[in-house]
Amino acid sequence: MITAGMLSPYRVLDLTDDRGHLAGLLFAQLGAEVILVEPPGGNRSRLAGDPGHDVYDRGKASVTLHDPALLGHLAAGADILVECGAIDVDLAALRAANPALITASITPFGQDGPKAGWAATDLIVAAASGTMSVTGDADRAPVRISEPMTWHYAAADAVSGALIALHERQRSGLGQHVDVSAQQSFLTATQFTMMNALVGNPSPHRTAGGVQLGPLRVQFVYECADGHVTVTFLFGPMIGRYTERLWRWIQEEGRCGPDLGEKNWIDFAMQVFDGVESPDELDRATEVLADFLRTKTKAELFDAALHRNLLIAPVTTTRDVLDMAQLAERGYWDRVGGRRMVGPFVRADDAPLRRLDDPPPPLGADTARLAAEPRRRPALAPPGVAAPPGVAPHEASGAAGADPRPLAGVKVLDFMWALAGPGGSRTLADFGATVVRVESQSRPDVLRAVNPFRGPEGDQEGSFQWHSLNAGKYGLSLDLNTPEAREVVFDLVRWADVVTESFSPGAMAAWGFDEASLRALNPELIFFSSSLMGQSGPLRNYAGFGTMAAAIAGFYPVTGWPDRIPAGPFTAFTDYISPRFTVAAVLAALDRRRRTGQGLRLDLAQLEGSLHLLGRALWVDELTGTSAVRHGNEDPAMAPHNVYAGAGDDRWLAVACETDEQWRRLVGVLGRPDLAALTLEQRQARRGELDELLAAWSAGRDPERAQRELQAAGVPAHQVQDSAACVADPQFVHRRMFPEVPHAAYGTTWVEGCPFTLSRTNWEVRWGGPTFNQHLEEVLSGMLGYDGERIAELVIAGALE
Repeated sequence: MITAGMLSPYRVLDLTDDRGHLAGLLFAQLGAEVILVEPPGGNRSRLAGDPGHDVYDRGKASVTLHDPALLGHLAAGADILVECGAIDVDLAALRAANPALITASITPFGQDGPKAGWAATDLIVAAASGTMSVTGDADRAPVRISEPMTWHYAAADAVSGALIALHERQRSGLGQHVDVSAQQSFLTATQFTMMNALVGNPSPHRTAGGVQLGPLRVQFVYECADGHVTVTFLFGPMIGRYTERLWRWIQEEGRCGPDLGEKNWIDFAMQVFDGVESPDELDRATEVLADFLRTKTKAELFDAALHRNLLIAPVTTTRDVLDMAQLAERGYWDRVGGRRMVGPFVRADDAPLRRLDDPPPPLGADTARLAAEPRRRPALAPPGVAAPPGVAPHEASGAAGADPRPLAGVKVLDFMWALAGPGGSRTLADFGATVVRVESQSRPDVLRAVNPFRGPEGDQEGSFQWHSLNAGKYGLSLDLNTPEAREVVFDLVRWADVVTESFSPGAMAAWGFDEASLRALNPELIFFSSSLMGQSGPLRNYAGFGTMAAAIAGFYPVTGWPDRIPAGPFTAFTDYISPRFTVAAVLAALDRRRRTGQGLRLDLAQLEGSLHLLGRALWVDELTGTSAVRHGNEDPAMAPHNVYAGAGDDRWLAVACETDEQWRRLVGVLGRPDLAALTLEQRQARRGELDELLAAWSAGRDPERAQRELQAAGVPAHQVQDSAACVADPQFVHRRMFPEVPHAAYGTTWVEGCPFTLSRTNWEVRWGGPTFNQHLEEVLSGMLGYDGERIAELVIAGALE
């Protein structure tokens, strides 16, 4: 029995394989007792000898289901069950037998809607999600990330959903079901560009190692003297200052003249749109920058980024990551047999996450012990049943007020900015938390100026990214340089359960909002910090965006074609997964506080959390010394497994055969029964020939019709969806992926929906991201009780922007 950790009272049954085993690992790190439930011969990860089994099935007990009744016995006393289709299970019957049980299902498209039963692999989900349409080289087929990602995104969402349901269970005493769509989970890795079609904007096109912004092709990945680096060469009031510092350095080195070294890069993009500057000027500057970078090593450029405050990051390999001093100094790595494996996804000072330093258990090692144990009660009993000793009983039903949403009553003071941080607090708001978003009108959030826009280009109240990431939050604009505004913050701290922030380390302390000061005001406060590298270590002050963390974490070398530069995943990749870790950490800390009355400091480094998605690749490098590389769309365990051009301009069809049966069904559709007996090894040896066969079949067909024909035959296939296809996708429509919600400036706007649903207390978006000071009265009067005179004093003092 696990006795330490934020989730130590709870038992989790893990019925997943590679399509969800990250979920069990995260629960184990948080201190839950996790039981890996496998078929008699073991799950497919174990059977295949997949190194991912070594990484993700640590910290778990192992049970095999030789006796089907054993699952019912275990589920009767469990708190959470996570499954992905690896084991046939009647979840409704298990919940009927244990009304407190929370179940979570990870499926490719969700459990309802027209595509609910469609067959899929990682490639197929990536194609359906929209991410592949913006990943890779413009002159080649769209490409997936060579290390599978989609199931990890969905697994992290399953953890978030289950912990939201667990929080609600303290009020109702009842469990419920969490339904996770991997397609929806991975759509969040497109940074809202799949919403372009909602306002008539064209679908973005893939640009290897860069991004297309209207007429501007912005390059991020460059060659340097000993490899590659990423440079965030962008414009605007927030990022343009970094760009200007970069060009001043290049001028100092004599590699450019004042025409570039002293250019107004802050306003450059708007000057292009206004016709003052030409897109050709960016192309010329890109060539000059590329020539300059070739004269420097990765280390020299990274050192300059640290000392000159530039947005430059080295493109690291898995070996570089393993040897990174930042991770070593923070004590990140778990040690299994003396070798390094991914460690805790978040640091919790007074309740550290479990160290999982033992390998996964042998198959069925705990079957006899757990089959013989007395029936366990869930850690929170249903109404009318006494709670187990040592566990606080659930609150009276309705204690959180009339709001039925699962996080009603949770109060969050949100200082998050940009993308990674606000995405987490947005999920909390979706499920009922009261989130007060503090911002500054004089230094607006960078995403207020980023496409796509609901209205005119550049309108700070019109960005879809702002609307989505801050939907359902209360907006308050303060000038924190004034003492009066800081007093408002102190009152909000006394009001709050959680403070979240994602500034560079030290920024909150500069305003007097360091953890010690705020905990003195509110000793039970959960203080959550999110940053690229964490609050300690030699790189703690390295500031930037998810594009840079993705490069440093090792995602670039595993994305693209082996004969081309690393394409990298689409823009700020670590920003997209980090919100899941935020939600899990905050809710686990709140659960611990409910039992202990103690607050907690949480330190989330994007780097450390996101490395869980590369855990398998890092472990292989640690064992063999072989760094992970990119393979285009090939997969070592599947053939065929590729993307084929269809009828129309830049329209593509993804097809994958995971089993021999799927291959036999595919050749039936192709009219080639003579190939049905080919084994996987034979198909891999004839990969080129089979790709030509499929390319010829796909060439004259509409990809949308072709996907339906193949799916009807049981073959995993899907068109590569762009923005227009995503918006029209009947599965996304059915599952409310782009709900239209009220907005103060535009009447209505669209936001991205939540990738998972709860069966009893589902998510709800009440409004789009707030306009400046939209909720001043609600916050100051309604939440803090200020009268009109006090508010007038704040206006006179300039505290309200």
